[in-house]
Amino acid sequence: MQAIQLQQPGGLDHLQLVELPAPGAPAAGEIQVRIHASSLNYHDLMVVSGASPTADKRIPMADGAGTVTAVGEAVTEFAVGDAVVSCFFPGWQAGRTLPAGFASVPGDGVDGFAREHVTLPASAFTHAPKGYSHEEAATLTTAGLTAWRALVVDAGIRAGDTVLVLGTGGVSIFALQLAKSMGARVIATTSSDAKKQRLLALGADVVINYREQPQWGDAVLAATGGRGADIVVEVGGAGTLPQSIRACAVGGHIALIGVLTGFSGDVPTTEMMMKQQTLKGLVVGSREHQQDMVRALDTFSWRPVIDSRYPLAQIAEAFSHQQSGQHFGKICLSF
Repeated sequence: MQAIQLQQPGGLDHLQLVELPAPGAPAAGEIQVRIHASSLNYHDLMVVSGASPTADKRIPMADGAGTVTAVGEAVTEFAVGDAVVSCFFPGWQAGRTLPAGFASVPGDGVDGFAREHVTLPASAFTHAPKGYSHEEAATLTTAGLTAWRALVVDAGIRAGDTVLVLGTGGVSIFALQLAKSMGARVIATTSSDAKKQRLLALGADVVINYREQPQWGDAVLAATGGRGADIVVEVGGAGTLPQSIRACAVGGHIALIGVLTGFSGDVPTTEMMMKQQTLKGLVVGSREHQQDMVRALDTFSWRPVIDSRYPLAQIAEAFSHQQSGQHFGKICLSF
């Protein structure tokens, strides 16, 4: 089978297309899957760039979607021909005992889905939403589930809430679509007039250009009559958190997800305290969260936004496109 291996010390020029033996038949409790798609995430970029070191010859990519080709003994949840999508934390099935670190995450602590075939425990997958393409399903493992947990599991989104999303990456676009489908008002930020029009077309109620309005937290307050956003999907990190605190309502919830603007920085703790806000960090979610999300997605008419598709052999070009910041939605590998 074809696969991608990352040679140490990492970097896009160290991603190599190789031929590897196909995995064996599934044992009891396992399924074999023909992987057809993966989607790029910032976490994957950190790994392949060498910023988050991993083992030599690691097969990258946390997200994988494909078709079941064989099932092992005692597997009743899946059948040959089922469309499935991988889990980010395959060992976190459910419950409040959270994983620490990325030792079990595909493409980081263990081999990932930049390969044509895998044989893994059935519990490492869920069904894909009905009618989704493999590329659409592959966007759910990391970005989709992160947005779902931020809005639904942790923030308890309600119809009529105002949700603030930052930028046009996969988590933010998915959160916009999800929030609108659940009856929320959405405010989005961007630096591009072209992207502004696309955000409005997806249903954003207000779009703020953060280059033209660097104090965009005040702009959010102005757009909400001084109240602020009930939920902020904070993907920027240190560089944007102060503005997110400003933009968030009294008693609001900030879901801290990303580190796009840095790993540490000053936080206006007094303002956050006086506004009695909740700031909660999160890293994706459990298999049970993913199953709940898939059931919900089966009832919605919209699909994840895919920016572009690349063949497996062009994985370096796909990551270069991600680094450019020009994408809108998800970048996928299709093979």
